Amino acid sequence: MPDTDGPTRHPDTPAARPAPGTPPAPDPGTPPLPGAGLIPAPLSIDAAPGGAVRLGPDTALAAAPGTEDTAHWLRATLGDAYGLPLPPGSADATDTLALALDAALPAEGYRLEADARWGVRITGGGPAGVFWGAQTLRQLLGPHAFRRAPLTPGRPAVLPQLTVEDGPRFGWRGMLLDVARHFLPKDGVLRYLDLLAAHKLNVLHLHLTDDQGWRLEIRRYPKLAGTGSWRARTKLGHRASPLWDERPHGGHYTQDDIREIVAYAARRHITVVPEIDVPGHSQAAIAAYPELGNTDVIDTTSLQVWDTWGVNPNVLAPTDTALRFYEHVLEEVLELFPSRFVHIGGDECPKDQWRASATAQARIAELSLAGEDELQSWFIRHFDRWLADRGRRLIGWDEILEGGLAEGAAVSSWRGYAGGVAAAKSGHDVVMCPEQQVYLDHRQDPSPEEPVPIGYVRTLEDVYRFEPVPPELTAEQAAHVLGTQANAWTEVMDSQQRLDYQVFPRLSAFAEVAWSRLPAPADRDYQDFTRRMAAHYGRLDALGVDYRPPGGPRPWQKRPGVLGRPIDGAPPNV
Repeated sequence: MPDTDGPTRHPDTPAARPAPGTPPAPDPGTPPLPGAGLIPAPLSIDAAPGGAVRLGPDTALAAAPGTEDTAHWLRATLGDAYGLPLPPGSADATDTLALALDAALPAEGYRLEADARWGVRITGGGPAGVFWGAQTLRQLLGPHAFRRAPLTPGRPAVLPQLTVEDGPRFGWRGMLLDVARHFLPKDGVLRYLDLLAAHKLNVLHLHLTDDQGWRLEIRRYPKLAGTGSWRARTKLGHRASPLWDERPHGGHYTQDDIREIVAYAARRHITVVPEIDVPGHSQAAIAAYPELGNTDVIDTTSLQVWDTWGVNPNVLAPTDTALRFYEHVLEEVLELFPSRFVHIGGDECPKDQWRASATAQARIAELSLAGEDELQSWFIRHFDRWLADRGRRLIGWDEILEGGLAEGAAVSSWRGYAGGVAAAKSGHDVVMCPEQQVYLDHRQDPSPEEPVPIGYVRTLEDVYRFEPVPPELTAEQAAHVLGTQANAWTEVMDSQQRLDYQVFPRLSAFAEVAWSRLPAPADRDYQDFTRRMAAHYGRLDALGVDYRPPGGPRPWQKRPGVLGRPIDGAPPNV
């Protein structure tokens, strides 16, 4: 059926059939308006009068040393979309797409120049800057450039004459993808890396372990993937829902899968930050290796991978056995992930079992700790030192502030701004990802038609007006804000289609917040953003993203009868 509520589709899409009396579509050789629809918004666009710049079958691609990854990407994307061979050429020749480096530019900054006399030149301060400039080129060419094959043989790749100068506000522009609650197969992760790259996001925080599943092969401990990656059934919707999906659910990434994901990301200048959650959110690991749990409090041999949602009471025991086990796990993690940061979770660790455990109480006495909060801090500090000794840095959720923050640790501030403010004021680095603003599992509208409505209402405009740097920080303290991240927790996202719906288009707004130098939230031009989004929806259509239309969910995007937990004014707890 026709989609009357969704965005206007680009003329490339079969659904776009002009109604009687509609003006004819522009000629495909006509370039789009300068800067029309660029997301995130660049620092400056200088439009030049005159003709269009065309990339055709004779256009050469000149790649200076250090730009090879971008050249490979351009041949694989624009080459496929337009049937262009893009043979190697000289940067001094006409009809050339030239890639170069200029150390005078910021490392992720770029300058894109398009001139009908000689072609297109993209200059970056570093290889990443060149790649982000190539992403802008793709957007300037229109939605057709996001197709995987030419729709019209011989259709030209056309853009206007212009110069774009650009560079990011933050060095950490991320998205968390929770593959523990609902497993996303490897191809889905690779697809999301392409979607992040299309929005100039450069960090994928991969949440690999939780109570509901362990998703990473650890060769020393094969039962983590063998037992810990599968659960017998799954709660449908919020944990109070009476509905169950009785099918077993699971899956994991082999170490070769991870190597492929990391290499694929690196070619797109994206860092993959792994998360191995300790000491809470660990029932899947305990189900595989019962000796990791508090065996003097419960029968850990009876535990299975958890099949519902919420904060789980079964946490790791503060024993040397658990410490050595996770050291061995992290040894393999460090071999697979070259990222400077390793996320160790540290959130939502109930202390009831530790209070009841003679072993835990003996550890508290042995270390002269004030109580269970300091015991968790001791656990986190152990891995902070362990990672630092190997040239890495620990990052964890803001609960790691409780009981004293590990010396070299950075903080992911999720329970609002307070944790990030406290960490920055004490000289620790921070990634701002407050649930009240950038948790993409939260509902996008107050309508009861939203599928499995969870948490706060956070509209596209709400995300666009998010400000990552709290105003109470001084300039010196604000320098500790590494950047920002949007989090996609997947308890109620049981398919790629559901994931797309929750993430987009809000991730597009978030990308502009993370990249562009926007004014204060109240002064941001949301109407201009929505006008640019009208063009961007065409790109998402071409990429096959099942986003939420501005008018509300399409019939197949609804989940009638699946209970959520909408909350206004109080923290959600799925």
